[in-house]
Amino acid sequence: MEGAKYFNRELSWIEFNARVLHEATRKDLPLLERLKFLAITASNFDEFFQVRVASIKRQFKENPYKTDASGLTPAVLLKKISDRCHQITKLLYGTLTGDVLPSLAVQGISYVPPKDYTSAQKSFTESIFKHEIFPVLTPLRTDGSSFPNIGNLRLTAAFLLEPMKGVHSLKTAITADETNDIFALVQIPANIPRIVWLPGNNGTKQFAVLDDIVALYGTELFPGYRVSETMLFKIARDADFAVDEDSGPNFIQAMEEVLQKRQSSFAVRMMYTSTSRKLLEIIKSKLALTDDDVYEVNGLIDPTTLLDLLNVENAPKFLYPEWKNFYPDDLPEEGTYWNTLRQHDVLLDVPYQSYDPVVKFLRDAAKDEQVLAIKMTLYRTGSSSPVVQALKEAAQNGKQVTVFVELKARFDEKRNISWAEELEKAGVIVIYGVVNLKVHAKICLVVRRESDGMRRYAHLSTGNYNPKTAKLYQDLSIFTSNNEIATDATLFFNVISGYSALQTMHHLYMAPVSLKSKLLELIDREVKQSTAENPGHIVAKMNSLCHKEIIDALYKASQAGVKIELNIRGICTLVPGVPGLSENISVVSVVDRYLEHSRIFYFQNGGAEEIFLSSADWMERNLDRRIELMFPVTDAEVFKTVRETLVLYFQDNTHSHTLQKNGNWKPNVPEKNEQAVRVQEVLYKKYKKRDDTKKSEPKVEFEVRRND
Repeated sequence: MEGAKYFNRELSWIEFNARVLHEATRKDLPLLERLKFLAITASNFDEFFQVRVASIKRQFKENPYKTDASGLTPAVLLKKISDRCHQITKLLYGTLTGDVLPSLAVQGISYVPPKDYTSAQKSFTESIFKHEIFPVLTPLRTDGSSFPNIGNLRLTAAFLLEPMKGVHSLKTAITADETNDIFALVQIPANIPRIVWLPGNNGTKQFAVLDDIVALYGTELFPGYRVSETMLFKIARDADFAVDEDSGPNFIQAMEEVLQKRQSSFAVRMMYTSTSRKLLEIIKSKLALTDDDVYEVNGLIDPTTLLDLLNVENAPKFLYPEWKNFYPDDLPEEGTYWNTLRQHDVLLDVPYQSYDPVVKFLRDAAKDEQVLAIKMTLYRTGSSSPVVQALKEAAQNGKQVTVFVELKARFDEKRNISWAEELEKAGVIVIYGVVNLKVHAKICLVVRRESDGMRRYAHLSTGNYNPKTAKLYQDLSIFTSNNEIATDATLFFNVISGYSALQTMHHLYMAPVSLKSKLLELIDREVKQSTAENPGHIVAKMNSLCHKEIIDALYKASQAGVKIELNIRGICTLVPGVPGLSENISVVSVVDRYLEHSRIFYFQNGGAEEIFLSSADWMERNLDRRIELMFPVTDAEVFKTVRETLVLYFQDNTHSHTLQKNGNWKPNVPEKNEQAVRVQEVLYKKYKKRDDTKKSEPKVEFEVRRND
């Protein structure tokens, strides 16, 4: 990739997952944490093939000679993807079967493959198969003339069969000129636990897996046939479908049709065990897959289902030490927040701080008789969410509640449809997104009647309103009653409701209307203000950077002497450190126990510093095809905290990598005599110290005299 002006987006994404996998290979990490990173990597690649690779395959058919910004045609790109993904797959499963599982066995948690079952374990697993698994299975017979549909990402066992002499079946006999290959497919049930604990052995915990048991005893599904070969496999299918945006009142039905299509679309990748070359070739041919599309696995195919090991009795000793989250010291734990927010803004940094204040903010609004309305965007919020419950309660209490639900949040569509319908039944006004644009902004507005008139309280965030992911994703959000922000928030909701002309917002910047142009303006301002004596300075943290216009503006700024520091968790198609182009740009990436998810943008502005937070990455989909928001940090104390936090991210030398101009990511390690800095640990200890200080302070209580 060296010499290109832009790195390829897909290849850069693959390298992000190589950094995730790097964490799994680290022997200084707890064993089950390493297993988590393996599972995350495997899951990420499932989605990557379903969406990105499927899209490139479609491009290859439609316009095979078109090149992307990095100069690659679809065919060349698919080959590069295959080569690198095969390398990573080999490392992933080598780490799983050659390192993590053997290390767990040494610690007394042991996976037992069928070849190692003791006689007692054979009897136990055979009994489990007969009584609990066999009744659920449905063998699907196939031959040269028919092939059943195999569900997307469903683990499946294939059996090569040979009829025994003198046995007759309902199927018409195969004639002499037809193939003699008869094979059957059996889908591994998803509703039966994959981990099967075996009878105790000298105090160790031993387990088998469901797919092994089905493959071992599956011959009982085919009386009259002998199973000559077996193979386990999993297929990823094309999931890059767009819903019909013009379906009007039938939008939910159209979305459900998209979900159905994912189960029968064309196959993109197959993972398989190396136990039957014949079955591999047959299935590969049936699914029109090439050698580049199939990935051999020696051992367990799906690491994600091994996460049940996190529930074993002694699991905590193989996990990170617990990091509790802390209640913000500038919000009252009892009573409402209204008075506090009238005085100053409050920053929330999850998961170091508790997400409870967001839920409490909504619950208080739902119960408060003075609250008249709540307006909110929801992208991914999770099932049984307290956020949804609070909104339902507010509507039932007579509040005017309007929720903008993005049904098109990929792979969460079914869940979103379900709780959107719940909200409607409770009396909430539900608006299903915006035609042709995903609503990805994260904002909540509460309108309250107070003694001095109407006041609006806003919550703006870089991350989703999801209490579960708020324990795993690092995000920043701000509570504010700033009237200028609240006025813009009101205009924003009016615009996305569909019947308001675009109106100028002075403090909130909305994609695809003004956010990109504002970023370009801010970058250009640094260029104009930059001098040799006082060079401009841009510092930005985000998930991905691959917008060509933004990258070109950053290149121009670098050439003007502006110092640019970027912290990019995932995709980065900008090439740093190239003389005459990007020599003043550096790029680092942090991958640790929490998923870095916040977007923070700092501009020196000739000394009048500005910081913005945003729901948007610097990608075409975010800036050009989604409803996003960028908002300023205006409160002095909040500004100071965010700036200090942003600086910390460039000091990490234990869980970070630096992007080289050839596209490689170099792991950062402390230099000799240099202190080790782990940014997530530094932040955790900072908030813990604050909490300890708060708890050690004597509570001021007043005894009130009452005349009873």
